[in-house]
Amino acid sequence: MSALPKVAVLYGGRSAEREVSLVSGRACAKALREEGYAVTEIDAREDLSAALTEAAPDVVFNALHGRYGEDGCVQGLLELLRVSYTHSGVLASALAMHKQRAKDVFRAAGLPVVDSLIADRHEASGRHLMKPPYVVKPVSEGSSVGVFIIREGDNRPPGELGSESWTLGNEVMVETYVPGRELTVAVMGDAALAVTEIVPKTEFYDYEAKYASGGSEHVVPAHIPVPVAEEAMHIAERAHVALGCRGVSRADFRYDDTDGSNRLVLLEMNTQPGMTPTSLVPEQASYRGMSFRALVRWMVEDASCDR
Repeated sequence: MSALPKVAVLYGGRSAEREVSLVSGRACAKALREEGYAVTEIDAREDLSAALTEAAPDVVFNALHGRYGEDGCVQGLLELLRVSYTHSGVLASALAMHKQRAKDVFRAAGLPVVDSLIADRHEASGRHLMKPPYVVKPVSEGSSVGVFIIREGDNRPPGELGSESWTLGNEVMVETYVPGRELTVAVMGDAALAVTEIVPKTEFYDYEAKYASGGSEHVVPAHIPVPVAEEAMHIAERAHVALGCRGVSRADFRYDDTDGSNRLVLLEMNTQPGMTPTSLVPEQASYRGMSFRALVRWMVEDASCDR
């Protein structure tokens, strides 16, 4: 029996999602050790290239979230080093992280998206660029960092967008607000796992709802009509293929059942979804009979380079 590959787990990094990444990475490292792998944990700092060279892993488990780790930057470094890594490659990662570019790809593939535009944050903070209700969000961030919902009757957009304390980039995306329910679908390889409904305890599924204890309830499988669930899974698979994703991804939806239309809208694709034992993807894998340890092992075995 051949020896298991040496694995370096990348976590932390410099993005706004650093703390989430630390939790994901440590959980994955623990599970991989329990599976018998020799694991090196690496906080992805400026000396990442040197740290990887010193560790000399056979496979990198990329547990980074947000900028530099999820947007094609680290993937490009790993391609140069010719080290196999988990999740999507350079192009798919870059496309998925830029919400407007991803939406352009989805629209070209015939997938259901809403109208949106890109604007300078100062302009978006000074006047309505779209008739309310609408959503304003950083164009290249995850975990609902910096997301605002502008309701009907709001006099103006949030002033935080134009403040000096804003550190989430000058470009923001303004998109039509979709009422209804929050759904998500994980894709593993080329097949969707399940549909989860996310019921936030806050106003919407923001950072606190995602990561604070008791911030949201996950219902898997979602209590929705079977045809809607099947359509959501089919759309998630098509979005995964359209962006060129590999490994595990997660598609986020709004499901508008407020007027009887049962409309599904694809919001975005996450190429590096959260990976704690209670995160959405592991929950769906568990629903399908796969343990957390088996899931992370599959991801290591699936790792590759694009070129």
